[in-house]
Amino acid sequence: MAAIYSLYIINKSGGLIFYKDYGSKGRMDTNDSLRVASLWHSMHAISQQLSPTTGCSGIELLEADTFDLHCFQSLTGTKFFVVCEPGTQHMEALLKAIYELYTDYVLKNPFYEMEMPIRCELFDINLTQAIQKDRVVLLGR
Repeated sequence: MAAIYSLYIINKSGGLIFYKDYGSKGRMDTNDSLRVASLWHSMHAISQQLSPTTGCSGIELLEADTFDLHCFQSLTGTKFFVVCEPGTQHMEALLKAIYELYTDYVLKNPFYEMEMPIRCELFDINLTQAIQKDRVVLLGR
């Protein structure tokens, strides 16, 4: 069983621009992953408006019985979120590392158009290495 079930990257408009499944029990089809991304974008926006705390940036952690959802929102409004095993630690650091990979390999790619789906081989390769490294550190696998 993997510590990380899946990774989503949502653009500032709420569109799913990247999705990767890392071995969740029930794999989702494309429509389901689009629904999850859309639902999360909406919940995140609503939580910012309804929060009693001024300057709230939205939900960063959602804990459920069978999974945890960790979210990182960049200054540009792009959201990165990971669905993982309950109680998995240090996901904030992993999300920031994924954001660095995104800025290095996607945003600096002259062929990438902003807000469009991510299709970058170097990003995929380095993302896989980061996830594998994180999995080894967390689980010893």
